[in-house]
Amino acid sequence: MEGLDLKQLTAMVGVIAEEKGLPEDVVLDVVQMAIAAAWRRDNGDKDMNVRALLDVNTGKAKVFVSREVIEDGLAYNPATEMPLAEALKLDPEAKLGDQVEEATEVTSFGRVASMAAKQVVIQRLREAERDAVLSEFEDKIGTVVTGVVARVEPRLVRIDLGRANGIMPRSEQIDGEYYSVGERLKVYIKGVEHDDAKAQLILSRGNAEFIEYLFRQEVPELENGSVEIRGIAREAGRRTKIAVMSTVPGVDPVGTFVGGRGVRVQAIMNEVGEREKIDIINWSDNPSEFIREALSPAEVVKVEIEGKKAKVYVTEDQQSIAIGRQGQNVRLASKLTGYDLDIELAKAPEKKKRKNAEDSLLNALSDSETATEEVSVETTEDTAEAAASEATAETDTAKAEVDEKATSVEETDSAEKVDEA
Repeated sequence: MEGLDLKQLTAMVGVIAEEKGLPEDVVLDVVQMAIAAAWRRDNGDKDMNVRALLDVNTGKAKVFVSREVIEDGLAYNPATEMPLAEALKLDPEAKLGDQVEEATEVTSFGRVASMAAKQVVIQRLREAERDAVLSEFEDKIGTVVTGVVARVEPRLVRIDLGRANGIMPRSEQIDGEYYSVGERLKVYIKGVEHDDAKAQLILSRGNAEFIEYLFRQEVPELENGSVEIRGIAREAGRRTKIAVMSTVPGVDPVGTFVGGRGVRVQAIMNEVGEREKIDIINWSDNPSEFIREALSPAEVVKVEIEGKKAKVYVTEDQQSIAIGRQGQNVRLASKLTGYDLDIELAKAPEKKKRKNAEDSLLNALSDSETATEEVSVETTEDTAEAAASEATAETDTAKAEVDEKATSVEETDSAEKVDEA
């Protein structure tokens, strides 16, 4: 055969499969597709439905052209259709609408067809190799692997994972994190994206699952089930809120995740960057308590829940803390709890002024002086009344004495007048 030695190509099937790490049947399918493409180029039409069959023992190949059976006497396209009379010669049981294959043994190819076949082999093998690698990584979806930055583009970063390459879109990157070619990174395998042309791994460092996976590596208590992660809300590069709970009495879930002297949470922050703050809070099945925890470090006065909406009342000095910078704290709390949170200003309770000992003493002295003055006034009034009464009595006594003297004088005068008579 000119330009394409089928026997040599058949012998190479095993070698290619071993080099590329592909099953032999996959490589054989690629070779058969190349033979069909080359035959169609030399002998047929591009619309033909052609398949090839290669005998790996003899190195001989056949092509099969499939066409639809139609009624006799109708105009037809010989590339895709076949009259019933002609179909019955190939298959006595053929009926209208059936697909009947006509076999042709491959003997030679032209130079152009041979080049086309080789291109098909190269392209199909490359695609098969990539698909095989992606299939291997599909088992690793949901895990974190280490890769090397291969190329940095404006909207994505290409990362070499060894046998495969993946892309990390802008939306999956950590805000404010910069990447350089050759840098080693931990990335979360989010999934495999398939389209008509290719398939590629989608990687992430900015999703909540990346944080959860990192904590699972640092907190062994998650594996034995003594503590659980009940929810994560994250804005990569800024802040993460994670709600945790304990299933074993006496185990502090927050302390377990923080670790001694904060070593566990610090290891996570070292990976995602110091700019991203991580709040670890206690989960509660009581929505009101959970909302209070989610809004920490703000202190909440009252929570009113109606459906999936909640009004949260805070004092004036706690309002900015509850909302957070650019609404970040309340936004993450809302995402974590599943409630639409509305921060309201509560009237702060009036604080009673605390009296000290000096104030109490002064008040006591003041009360004592007031009482003394009142007693003094009452005493003065009583004395005045008594004095007036005494003076009135004295006057009455003096008047009585005068009257007695006048009566005595009158009696004396009367006696003297009698004597004289």
